[in-house]
Amino acid sequence: MINKPFNDALLDITQDYDRQISAVGFSREYKQSSNNQSNTYTNAFDYLSSVADAHGPQMQLVKIDKYANLTLNKATKMSSFSEAIAVIKTPSNGYFVGGYTLDGSLIILKLDSNGNIIFNKSFGTKNYDRMNNLVKLSDGGVLAIGSSITSRSTHDGLFETGLGLNDIYLTRFSKDGRKLWSKKYGTQYDDRGIDAVEAFDGSILVLSTTSYENNKNVTLMRITENGNKVWLKHYMADEVITPYKIIKLRDNNFLVSLTQKDEMKKEQIRLIKFDLQKNVLIDQKIHTAYSSGLKDIKEYSDGSLVGVGYVNDTYNTDALVMMLDSGLDMLHQEHYGEENYDIFNAVTILHNSQAAAAGIYTYKDSQESNMWVVKLNRDATIAQKSINSVNIYEELVKLFKDEIASGKMIIKEDLSIEFMDSALYFKVSQYELTDKQKIYLDKFSTKLIPFLHRTQEYINTLEINGHTSSEWNGDNFTSRYLKNEKLSMNRSYSTLSHIFKNQDLKKQIWLTNILKGSGLSYSKKIMRSENENREKSRRVSFKIILK
Repeated sequence: MINKPFNDALLDITQDYDRQISAVGFSREYKQSSNNQSNTYTNAFDYLSSVADAHGPQMQLVKIDKYANLTLNKATKMSSFSEAIAVIKTPSNGYFVGGYTLDGSLIILKLDSNGNIIFNKSFGTKNYDRMNNLVKLSDGGVLAIGSSITSRSTHDGLFETGLGLNDIYLTRFSKDGRKLWSKKYGTQYDDRGIDAVEAFDGSILVLSTTSYENNKNVTLMRITENGNKVWLKHYMADEVITPYKIIKLRDNNFLVSLTQKDEMKKEQIRLIKFDLQKNVLIDQKIHTAYSSGLKDIKEYSDGSLVGVGYVNDTYNTDALVMMLDSGLDMLHQEHYGEENYDIFNAVTILHNSQAAAAGIYTYKDSQESNMWVVKLNRDATIAQKSINSVNIYEELVKLFKDEIASGKMIIKEDLSIEFMDSALYFKVSQYELTDKQKIYLDKFSTKLIPFLHRTQEYINTLEINGHTSSEWNGDNFTSRYLKNEKLSMNRSYSTLSHIFKNQDLKKQIWLTNILKGSGLSYSKKIMRSENENREKSRRVSFKIILK
């Protein structure tokens, strides 16, 4: 959850080339007025203009690494408040971001990998326009799809058909941001562009709605790359149909996700698979106990699918995750959220066959929505937060940077820790800690134990290993080894007990689950060239083992 003041949301998601996850949406922030408060206004409209846009949404880009750390949280400040609704990766690991301003303009941004603006294109008609999606095209450009209030003029060059309340509005851009064409389509009724996808031959399939009286129909339209209409197909039903998504499948057919109300007025998921010639191949209804819908769907390499959206009961909305086979039969479903409003708006499939979903999360007893990102397994369960020895190693090096810099400690990538100060080695046959050893262990454990406690969900064991040099005068091999083994165990125990006694009860109880003391005799003696460094061999070492 990314919790910022006021209502926030994430509406689209993708994976970066460095395996991080990026998502876009909006956050609401108060803007500080740059106007001098001593200004005097003689015109009320001038005053209203000066305080306009005092607060409202701004396009928001967030990036999350594989350890669930937020690495970028950037609001794109624009003169008009705006919402980002779609994100597309560019070859340079940057982004195309599509959205709209609240006063009715459409926006396309091209950003670098750090979210800095390369170019900003504002476009649309003189009327109120709204973007619903931004679609990646094979030439590197993008297609914006949405709706526009009609201009009521038959001489408007944008019009192909229709003079309704709203019309489908498409605009195509090249990869460098040049507008190639804009066109409107529609009927005499209320038409809205929902989504689009490019076919293998460069033509474009457009998903839209037509609303009139108490009906809402779904319309599929195929157009050429220049926007000329090829065919049109209406899906009509007695009950309300609401479309959400169209995707191209690996077999070059297409899939539409929509909801259709049943006789109980409950939304049921409907999936329609069709080919380029508008022939329906599969028309599947998925019956669920509660009203539900899939707002986004993606296809895995084996033809199975993941869909995300919402599920409603009488008092609550939860986020929905659904796994489907290639025949559109449901395999798994999971609901996520608290007793409030939670929803997934978009999903992307990751390189390792997990998926990432973006949406809205609302805490119980709260009225403010928050940005939400969830990583999912193939069975629709939430993936455990990813962490590994590399990440723990990097954190340990930061934690003990002063000790490492002074030459008193070495931390290896296998998460073993060795003391290097001669004052920390043991004298021959000794295992009781000196005052200097106790002081150093106190400083060391004050850093290490809280760090391990913070990351306890990943920690399996903290080993404290005692070591000896190989000598023991006047004894045979068996006796020499066993006496050194006992001595190394005593060194481990004296170190373990000193650290353990200095912890509070809560930490002691936790440490009993991970602490392991062992004596390694002289099996890990320190060598200098071909000779044993006996002084450095008389020591204790630490090793962290992850789950």
